[in-house]
Amino acid sequence: MSLVVNSNIAGLNAGRSLGIADRQLTASVERLSSGLRINRAADDASNLAISEVMRAQIGGLKVALRNTRDGISVLQTAEGALTEVHDVLHRMRDLAVQAANDGALDPDARAAVQAEMGQLRDELDRIAGTTSFNGRRLLDGSYRGTFQVGADVGQTLAIDVRSGTSAAALGVAGVDVTARDGGTTARTASAAPSAGSPSAVTLGSSTLTGGDFDRLDGAVSYRGRTLDLASIRFRDTDSAAQRLDRVNAALTATFGAGAVTATNSGGLVVTGTAPPSGASAQELAAVTVGFTPATGASSAIAAIDAAIGQVSVIRGDLGAVQNRFEHNVAKLGAALDNTAASESRIRDTDMATEMTAFSRTQILNQAGTAMLAQANQSPRGVLQLLA
Repeated sequence: MSLVVNSNIAGLNAGRSLGIADRQLTASVERLSSGLRINRAADDASNLAISEVMRAQIGGLKVALRNTRDGISVLQTAEGALTEVHDVLHRMRDLAVQAANDGALDPDARAAVQAEMGQLRDELDRIAGTTSFNGRRLLDGSYRGTFQVGADVGQTLAIDVRSGTSAAALGVAGVDVTARDGGTTARTASAAPSAGSPSAVTLGSSTLTGGDFDRLDGAVSYRGRTLDLASIRFRDTDSAAQRLDRVNAALTATFGAGAVTATNSGGLVVTGTAPPSGASAQELAAVTVGFTPATGASSAIAAIDAAIGQVSVIRGDLGAVQNRFEHNVAKLGAALDNTAASESRIRDTDMATEMTAFSRTQILNQAGTAMLAQANQSPRGVLQLLA
């Protein structure tokens, strides 16, 4: 057995083993304190790359889940408003059925029913114009929203409410239970005069008889002025001549005597006098006129029934989309759980296993320290030989 002083081989071996145990102990402490098996790329480079992709997927799934729930909120907002639209239409139908009971109602009672009907039409317009989500209107016929309901490109779902729910969009803007049912088919016409010659507009071939033209639609625009024909009102008892007189009275009041006149010859004819040569574009404005028959109570019932059906279709479409959103929420929840579990198996520390390794390395570290101390004492035995 040789005894040397310059090279403490036992000490060097003990120091090397102690260094290894110390590095392992440091790694175990880091994993136990952070809860992560991979704290840096050097710990496990390939699995780090896999887990980072999974982390991005997990983040995308969480946001997609919120997006989907936003879509459900949009649909619930629209559905709540459409419930009220249905309620309004049901009340309008009740009023129309009441007004159809001609034998028990006098004109004043019909007028009262029509007054409430008008308020309900205004409410339909208000609901359509004010129902919104985060500043975007939902029921005016313009809404189209695309929702990112997945973590990847192209995973979208659209909500399309292209049919508005205003009174006009539902076809109930013109219901009038004070008028008689029947009448003529709606007509419109327009013509632009040229300088030096009159412009005449003829509406169909039907003459202006009692029961026709109970309500005029459209406008007459001439020489910078416009008459809204809807402002002209007829009585049920007016004769054809009286109706024509009312039209001409309104034309005279708006454009002056003889400027624009109406005649009843094979239909309602509106004629504007010739503007002077070199007339401005404003003076050459088109003459436009139209008319629709009165709806009456029975026609109102049919129109409201059609509107109720239209709203039902809209609600059905939105309900079907909401079911898709609900299914997507369930799918995203499952995907999120499974992806998070996979990422955890790669990245997270198994605390029980790591604690076992920690205890082992801690003991090795303590033993290595003790052995290094003993190895450092060995060369001192040389002193006994010198004594």
